[in-house]
Amino acid sequence: MEKRLGQIVKYGLFLLALTVMAVLPPLKASSAPYAAMVMDARTGEVLHSRNADTRLHPASLTKMMTLYIAFEAVKNGEISLDTDVRISRKAANEPPSKLGLRAGSKIKFRYLIRAAAVKSANDAATAIAEAISGSEAAFASRMNSTAKALGMTKTTFKNAHGLTEAGHLSTARDMTILGRSLYFHHPEYYNLFSRTSTYAGLRDVANTNRRFLGAYRGADGIKTGYTRAAGFNLVASAARGNERIITTVFGGVSSAARNAKVSELMNLGFRRAPSKARINKPVRPNYAVAKAGGGGKSVRVSGLIKKSPLPLARPGAGLPDLPENVLVAMAADIQQALADVQGQATPAPVNKIDTQAAVVAALAATTQNQVAPALSIIPAARPGSADEPAVELASYDVEPDDPGPEIVTRISTSGGRFWGINIGAYNTKFEAERVLLKTALREIETLDEALRKVVAGRTGYEANFVGLSQETAALACRRLQARQVPCTTLGP
Repeated sequence: MEKRLGQIVKYGLFLLALTVMAVLPPLKASSAPYAAMVMDARTGEVLHSRNADTRLHPASLTKMMTLYIAFEAVKNGEISLDTDVRISRKAANEPPSKLGLRAGSKIKFRYLIRAAAVKSANDAATAIAEAISGSEAAFASRMNSTAKALGMTKTTFKNAHGLTEAGHLSTARDMTILGRSLYFHHPEYYNLFSRTSTYAGLRDVANTNRRFLGAYRGADGIKTGYTRAAGFNLVASAARGNERIITTVFGGVSSAARNAKVSELMNLGFRRAPSKARINKPVRPNYAVAKAGGGGKSVRVSGLIKKSPLPLARPGAGLPDLPENVLVAMAADIQQALADVQGQATPAPVNKIDTQAAVVAALAATTQNQVAPALSIIPAARPGSADEPAVELASYDVEPDDPGPEIVTRISTSGGRFWGINIGAYNTKFEAERVLLKTALREIETLDEALRKVVAGRTGYEANFVGLSQETAALACRRLQARQVPCTTLGP
């Protein structure tokens, strides 16, 4: 009797379970909500969105803000890439993913940046925060101030790495804004996000986003994120021709499913984006850095912009004694390139009556519009050896039988930029300089601080940009090649 009663109870429980399963909705592979946004990076126009303003767990997308502030801190002189950072016990004890830093050890700041950007190392992110602000809590406050200044209205950061914490939330819209800001505000560092692997001080590390980078044409960044609460997140950027799309996905059920969804949304973005669009850069936050009572650094962030005009041409500086047709062509090329950058259909006409004044006026226009520095004339001089703190000049190479002044774009005293790029060989010096000028105006994001130099070679006059870091030279070449411009890097 007892045995039969037990069978009846088991059978009843089985029927109850079937009833519950029939009533309840099917379980999802991931409980994380889904959200997405697709944006034209050039204009900031939203091309697609779904749940884009829902506050969700960003996971390691958080490190985009950590790195944004790290790049700002280096630019502001708060810390150097070569600063030796002592690792705290807190940083060393962060859970994976991690680089494997040991408490009390030292590592250069540049390797912490690489580890956070490429491997998404949590210990490196915490070490960055402590190196800049003294503590992770103080750094989180700076993260929130910066987010507000960038227009990230629904984001709250509690830590530098993105591990799940109450109140640490963001949205697909805000993370897309952050990704776009990284691209435009720090182009010299953006190439970090496209590296499939890099050396991070202790060892080589692989990129957590390498599968998408290798699978999607034009993909060049930027950051993955995953926790159980967040699901599989990704902010991705890709360029094809003149178009660039940024796509964000929150809540993927797996890395493969997330990558497939991002690819689908990227394709949608490229279909909807216009082939040509005027670039509308995002607003930069303005940092005022000051010592606080001799202790740590306090940073005040404002959304206001203070413009600082580029240097005007030196008073009294003229142009070399070139034929009239050459001067007219130079002025026309400058006006055309400036019109292209500003999104105008046709440039302003060149006054052929006074050709030299036309060239000077065109160059002055580039300065007033902050598109490129004005040219200035200085006496002929040659850079010293790499070991000497000599002034570096980008110039025409003057042949022995043709002495005269050298045309330069900028004087640089930087001793650490020994890389350059070559964009082809041309039949005349003038043609090479003209191509350099047009390229500089159209690719000012990476070539703003480069020096133009024409070198006579066996195949003609080589058009080079010099005075770049290795990373900037590589980034500039990738961007130019995407525009169908031939480009090779030149090492020291």
